[in-house]
Amino acid sequence: MYLEALLAAVVLIHLFICPYTKVEESFNLQAMHDVLFNGLNIESYDHIDFPGVVPRTFIGPIFVSEVAYPLIYFAKVLGANKFLSQYIVRATLGACVLYSFFLFKHAVSQEFGRNVGKWLVLITATQFHFCFYATRPLPNTFALCVVLLACASWLSQDHRKFIWASAVAIILFRAELVLFLGFLLFQELQSRRLTLGTFFKNAVPAGILCLACTILVDSYFWQRWLWPEGEVFWYNTVLNKSSNWGTSPFLWYFYSAIPRMLSSSLLFVPVGLYFDKRLNDILCPVLGFVFLFSFLPHKELRFIIYVVPMLNVAVSCACSRLWQNRMKSDFRKLLAVLTCAHLAVNLATSSGFLYISQLNYPGGLAMRRLHEIESDSKGVHVHIDVATAQTGVSRFTQTYPHWTWIYNKTEGLPPGGREMNRFTHLLVGDDSLQSPHIQPYLRTHDVIETIAAFEKINLNFQKIPPFDVIVEPKIWILKKKTR
Repeated sequence: MYLEALLAAVVLIHLFICPYTKVEESFNLQAMHDVLFNGLNIESYDHIDFPGVVPRTFIGPIFVSEVAYPLIYFAKVLGANKFLSQYIVRATLGACVLYSFFLFKHAVSQEFGRNVGKWLVLITATQFHFCFYATRPLPNTFALCVVLLACASWLSQDHRKFIWASAVAIILFRAELVLFLGFLLFQELQSRRLTLGTFFKNAVPAGILCLACTILVDSYFWQRWLWPEGEVFWYNTVLNKSSNWGTSPFLWYFYSAIPRMLSSSLLFVPVGLYFDKRLNDILCPVLGFVFLFSFLPHKELRFIIYVVPMLNVAVSCACSRLWQNRMKSDFRKLLAVLTCAHLAVNLATSSGFLYISQLNYPGGLAMRRLHEIESDSKGVHVHIDVATAQTGVSRFTQTYPHWTWIYNKTEGLPPGGREMNRFTHLLVGDDSLQSPHIQPYLRTHDVIETIAAFEKINLNFQKIPPFDVIVEPKIWILKKKTR
């Protein structure tokens, strides 16, 4: 239990250091807010005015909101700041991820031994990306909860739960998981541990029920008939329009994403495979999934976050064996020391990632500073531009009631135009005061605060650590001059 508590504490540390969210998380976060604060008043939901490029399912946000509701209700009774609710819903999502992860860890312990399970928790706690993403309201994080349940059921040979969890993950949250979970399914069918009869007996009702749930629930909230993940799959995979958001080389997941996610633990993956050939059944589906998914040009680390726990099983097998054999020779003592030392390396890289990550949310910081600066003001009418909204602003950060403050995210208003001059305050995202987005306001507004954010890293071998983190202005808080 101590290791489980340690991992939970690390996840919460990541949450509290990086409490804001970005545009990729916007839909799910705003959906949780609207479910909690607007109920069935769909017309007031954020997605009605800002639907995004593709629709997403409401089922995940509804589930997390319902679980979090008692704490949020208690916070409202105590008169707590509304932003506390964002911490609560994100912590609730993190608790769901951890619950699934601990079930996965239990299955690993049953299959590979208790020590391997302990190492799995310890190693995961020292790596950045799993702990960072565990509380982030991304579609991938909601899917991660269910994928971990599916993997735990697969290891335990509970095929019924495996098939049902796979259906939920694929049909509700991320359609591309048909590749990853499909590889696991193929292994079971090929080895005849699972028969076709059992597969269809569970897959057909699971597929029908999941599809019916998402169509009925999401059609109500989106106010039109749809299957959200079906539209996402068509947009990203068939039309390949996700490449509009950038492309990466074919092997990017292998030489960039996986090494960053595992940090120094990556060195122990082949060692674990050398010690335990059963890991072939785990690593082959992982590598097959990443290889096939690499054919899509648009790549992001979060798209393959599901492979981290599976790869860490191999790392844990290696570390467990090296630690158990430490007393057999001096050389093996050295290997055991290196095994422990790699955890320190992981912690160092995780600390660096976490420090830089907290500098990536200037919009959220700008909103907080505006509330602090104008805490005694009423009649504030603030415009939030796209850059600000995409880097930390959510409805949870709009803490003042609508009869004292008005928050506006209308897009496409011309800088310096009549509509923009109606606002008492502006949050404008740009790098320079001389930009065309800010220059029209220099005569009519005062700059009351500038929010800097991460720009780049410069190597500097004359200090420890040997680099400088460079920040530059990103968001400008403007206040209309009084005449």
